[in-house]
Amino acid sequence: MTWPSMLAGAALVLFVLRDVFHTLWHPTRHGGLSRLVMMTIWRLSTRLGGRRPVGLAGPVGMVTVVAVWALTVAMGWALIYWPHMPEDFSYTAGLDPDEHAGPIDALYISLVTLATLGLGDIAPTSGWLRVLAPIEALVGFVLLSATVAWLLGIYPALARRRALALRLSHVRRSRATAKALDSDGGAALLDGLASALSTITVDFLQYAESYYFYDGDENTALPGQLDYAVHLTAQASGAGHPDVRLSASVLHTALEDLATVLDERFLRTGATTEHVFAAYAEDHGRTRGPDGPPPAGGSGPS
Repeated sequence: MTWPSMLAGAALVLFVLRDVFHTLWHPTRHGGLSRLVMMTIWRLSTRLGGRRPVGLAGPVGMVTVVAVWALTVAMGWALIYWPHMPEDFSYTAGLDPDEHAGPIDALYISLVTLATLGLGDIAPTSGWLRVLAPIEALVGFVLLSATVAWLLGIYPALARRRALALRLSHVRRSRATAKALDSDGGAALLDGLASALSTITVDFLQYAESYYFYDGDENTALPGQLDYAVHLTAQASGAGHPDVRLSASVLHTALEDLATVLDERFLRTGATTEHVFAAYAEDHGRTRGPDGPPPAGGSGPS
């Protein structure tokens, strides 16, 4: 039983470290565990909240992911320790080694080591176990650092997303006309929106879990504002000012790139940009901006 247990434990530890790596430092679709946990909590929240997700789905999902990472690593190291108890461990006075050599005790040792508490009531005595225990403590420190880095990265990304949504809401509520857009100011406005959209697209690639955060305020919820960005692109594509037409084309491309990332990573519709944005809005409990649909117009520059 020694080798199967140790191999299973090592596999669990390596699986979690791989997931942490692909979630935080090399974001790809291979960060499966964290994405699965976040998506599951998101789907459950939509059922609890009706058509709209529960607002705490994102924060609860992140806490759950970190808890799953920590517990899985602790279980992995416990499977490594367990076959060697009690022979390769020392016990303080008052503890009967034969009564404290079960899987729960191995998990206790692992949790204490992972949390770097160093209680010392049960400690390894074999040379290789004395080396392995500090390595687990280092992994615990890495998990703590990764959690802090995740929090410090994902909330600024959410702030950028909400700021873009609020900017689109400002323009929508100002009732900008095609004539007003056909100017140097209109070109600057479109360029600013295209730049912000590019940043949001990168945020979805770097912090995919940010997708599973729900914004209750209509004006700061990007899913309900993207239809107006599409409308602005169509409105400006026929402008007489060449800079406005160029800016509209750049904005159109930025919208297409965002739709591609949303569809490939989360929605899987295989549809056009407008349909992807509609699916994004529906997944977040919205169908259009707070002021109703924009005036009729094309989908963007051809």
